[in-house]
Amino acid sequence: MKKAIYAFSGDPITYGHIDIIKRAAGTFDEVIVGIGSNPDKSYMFTLDERREMAERSLAELKNVHVKAFTGLLVDFAYEQDISVIVKGVRNSDDFGYENILHQLGASQKQGIDTYILFARPELAHISSSAVKSLQKENGFIQDYVPLYVKQAIEAKMARQYILGVTGEIGTGKSFLSKSFTEIGEKLNIETHHIDLDSIGQQIQEELTDPQYLKVRRQIVDSFGSDIADPDGMINRKKLGQVVFNDSAALAKLNAIMKKPILVRLKRELYGKSGLIILNSALLIETGTVNLCNNNVLLMHCTKETQEKRLLERGLTKAQISRRLDSQYAFLEKKRIIELEIERENHGRLWVIKNDEKITDKFLTETFKSVINELRM
Repeated sequence: MKKAIYAFSGDPITYGHIDIIKRAAGTFDEVIVGIGSNPDKSYMFTLDERREMAERSLAELKNVHVKAFTGLLVDFAYEQDISVIVKGVRNSDDFGYENILHQLGASQKQGIDTYILFARPELAHISSSAVKSLQKENGFIQDYVPLYVKQAIEAKMARQYILGVTGEIGTGKSFLSKSFTEIGEKLNIETHHIDLDSIGQQIQEELTDPQYLKVRRQIVDSFGSDIADPDGMINRKKLGQVVFNDSAALAKLNAIMKKPILVRLKRELYGKSGLIILNSALLIETGTVNLCNNNVLLMHCTKETQEKRLLERGLTKAQISRRLDSQYAFLEKKRIIELEIERENHGRLWVIKNDEKITDKFLTETFKSVINELRM
């Protein structure tokens, strides 16, 4: 039986590490992932936390087992009766460093050899330190680490615990988000409500940075000069009349707005801590459910209740129909969220039916359930 060890600090584990481990698991019958502790290094996560992140991230690899160790790696390999250590190398500096470590290990005369795997070019820039540097400035790290690890890093570095609130129009997303903010205040738990639609409104109607001027010109070029006011700002009512009549047009608008909204979201997240509520009707449609680490509260209600609320907002039945046709229906949203949770092996879905008045007790209990799930 061919066995090997892959050892690293795992502070935190990244997709670069995971790729090397997967490739090693395809070559060897068994791979021990050793989570080491160096007394000369300070770690962001405890040894138990680093081990748990690795176990969660590697759960699908049945021939991979995670173990914590102290002392020399070659001694750990000897004790595990393993004669091969796998190392991932991203560049020439890594290669030189690993060569020195190999020679030092060989000096212990235990017959331990080194097996080098070169990082894939598309992953070579990923490192634990790069992940931490990005998170320090509220950069997005979901392309660098699994969502469970992302959630742990956000909690550790920024004390941020992110919840997505979504649902069709008129289901009570803003009501729920504001209620949670009030409950957080009563329970002395810092809570922030970020409405992604409001961010989009700022981009289209208020912000004057060069890039947002460019975005507005792109919207006008795509949907016609009639949707712009004389000052160059977007008339969202007129824009809505265009895009909510045409699913392709709405998809095009979402594509134009996605990047600027995400940039502004980073601004909104900066310096905030506690429970962060991301309120967005299109969280699923725009493929951004990973922003909240698949932790989603999904609102829904009957079509009769929905229509009543939207009529009270001044929308016509035709406008309501177009708005609803432009979004995924409740069951489709629920299906996609559940698939994402299963695919990532991480996340939690809460479903709230909001027809009759929701009691304060129910809202408080749901709020506490979210807090417990996010380990605040």
